Amino acid sequence: MGFSKGVKDGLAIGLGYLSVSFSFGVLAVNSGLSWWQATLVSLTNLTSAGQVAGVGIMAASGGLIEMAIATFIINLRYSLMAISLSQKTDSSMTIPARLITGYVITDEIFGVASGADHPVSFRYLAGLGVLPVIGWTLGTLLGAVCGNILPAMVTNALSIGIYGMFVAIVLPASRKSRSVMVVSIIAVVLSCILFYVPFFKENISSGFAIIICSVIASVIGAFFMPSKEEADG
Repeated sequence: MGFSKGVKDGLAIGLGYLSVSFSFGVLAVNSGLSWWQATLVSLTNLTSAGQVAGVGIMAASGGLIEMAIATFIINLRYSLMAISLSQKTDSSMTIPARLITGYVITDEIFGVASGADHPVSFRYLAGLGVLPVIGWTLGTLLGAVCGNILPAMVTNALSIGIYGMFVAIVLPASRKSRSVMVVSIIAVVLSCILFYVPFFKENISSGFAIIICSVIASVIGAFFMPSKEEADG
């Protein structure tokens, strides 16, 4: 399958990204970034959770080290997706091609590519990523620009839209998997403790709070929550 087939398969993802990234654009501007900085972040990252965490660390005047660690942990799943997808690629996926297309690996693009009924070629994966990249970047630009035009009441409401997306992702998975539900609850409880307990709030920055919650919740899930195969066995 070639480039045009990839573009066609990525149309729905691009349209979805256009609407979701609008909220990120508003959030970024409200956090102190300019419209072009917000747009550049989306163009060079293409990762919703990592970008939101990064903007939060910027707004809190966090350091580069905590931003690097936080985004590394949050975005580590993309490496695992890429490794999994590499088992389905054809001979056109050379090392340079892997480096290029690794940029467009997201949850949705991985889902479409891994579910395809044909080997994944470089041209197909490149085409699959075109519209999502355009949609994500353009949506951020529109949200960032409108954030300076729309009334404060509207922009404040829109800025939490991207968090609604995260909730929409976690809730269905939590209903299907007890492990996901427990890990999510642990992360929420830890986050509340680090935010509301004065000692932690005064001594732990928002960036490291994200790191601590992510690592502890993930470790507990990995060691104490059995996988479906283990539970069935």
